[in-house]
Amino acid sequence: MRAFFVCLFFGCLVFFLAVPPAHAMLSEADKVRLQAEYEKIQAEIVEWQKVLDETREKKRTLQGDVTGLNALIKKAEAELRQRSVTITRLSDEIAEKTEKISEYEDTLARGRVSLAELLRLQREIDDRTFAEFLLGSDSFTDLYGDIERIAVVRRDLEKKFVEVRTVKELTESEKAALAEKRNLEIDARYDVEQTRSQIATNQEEKKKLLSITQNQERAYASVLAERQRKAEEIRSALFPLRDAEGISFGTALRHAVTAEQKTGVRAALVLAILSQESDLGKNVGSCLVTDLASGDGVGKNTGRRFEQVMKSPRDTQPFERITAALGMAWATTPVSCPLGARYTASRGFGGAMGPSQFIPSTWVLYEERIKVALGLSAANPWDAEQAIMATALYLADVGAAGGTYTAERNAACRYYSGRACDSRRPINYTYGDSVIKKREAFQNNIEFLRDN
Repeated sequence: MRAFFVCLFFGCLVFFLAVPPAHAMLSEADKVRLQAEYEKIQAEIVEWQKVLDETREKKRTLQGDVTGLNALIKKAEAELRQRSVTITRLSDEIAEKTEKISEYEDTLARGRVSLAELLRLQREIDDRTFAEFLLGSDSFTDLYGDIERIAVVRRDLEKKFVEVRTVKELTESEKAALAEKRNLEIDARYDVEQTRSQIATNQEEKKKLLSITQNQERAYASVLAERQRKAEEIRSALFPLRDAEGISFGTALRHAVTAEQKTGVRAALVLAILSQESDLGKNVGSCLVTDLASGDGVGKNTGRRFEQVMKSPRDTQPFERITAALGMAWATTPVSCPLGARYTASRGFGGAMGPSQFIPSTWVLYEERIKVALGLSAANPWDAEQAIMATALYLADVGAAGGTYTAERNAACRYYSGRACDSRRPINYTYGDSVIKKREAFQNNIEFLRDN
């Protein structure tokens, strides 16, 4: 802690500002031990992955299935121990960051008080005339000393501004780092719950297989037949899409895998978003634009008038161009309805197109990228494959390619509202949670199809 003193002819002032040292929660020995434990577990996970890779070739044999399930369980158990180490380290780092932020905030508060006092002194100096200084000084020596002290205040004021700004920046930096650490901890805890659930499922399947002896090949054959039946059922199930014909899950998955390869966004998340969009309100795809100049329109089936279905000219102009390029008539092409018939600033607009529910001005931003990704000459927002690619590209842009729980959940919320998930916005928050549940279910189906 450093103390600064300033004394003038009208009083003295003391102020403080210091950058506190970081305080470690774990000892260095503990950190070294945890790192060694982490690396040992990582080596164990690699070994079990080798067993898994080798047994994949022996699938559809009783022994191969049992060996594979055992390797999956052992690998998952090792991952649980690894996550436990990760959570311990993250909890320590979070405690350290929290303490450091608290110290910075205390330092910042003291610095601001000192700065306020210096500013007060500066104002008092500025308000005094030179004649007042002369009358207030007993001699030219005293006057000279007062002038010197005034210069000191000004120099210290400039210095204080710099120091306060520096501590403020350090505080903001630590807060950002803390938020990142907390997200990592949430991700690790989420992975723990998912892994535990998967272990329980695999143990149940292993128990079932172990109950079949080599003399019961017919029973094992029925297990294989049931898997094949379930796999075919998953592939052929209808995957509904807004404003487009439904396609089979197998076809949707093929498109989503292509999108994943191009963008790094998990296929399961892309499918979850589109599925969630298909489950939402009745207004999607139920309006027609009747006037490009105003953006007004009517209900497709009801004829009900809607003010500014689409924002003009931001969306009406690209909408006219998009439909013309596809040989479609803009006046008979359905788009989403707004939430109410009369326009208000809080109501907003409709005008979203196709399964991915992009408004025209947003679709334009992705047209070239979609065409490049799929090798097309024109982009069609009502085409299933292109809608899936568009959704993946958008999700990648809002951070979903990170693949973690928080990254995917926040990306889902941003897809819906443009903002990260926020418990103070229940609709936004609920949307993100619903998408994650769908993503988990789709991921399970994808992994089942991969293995069967």
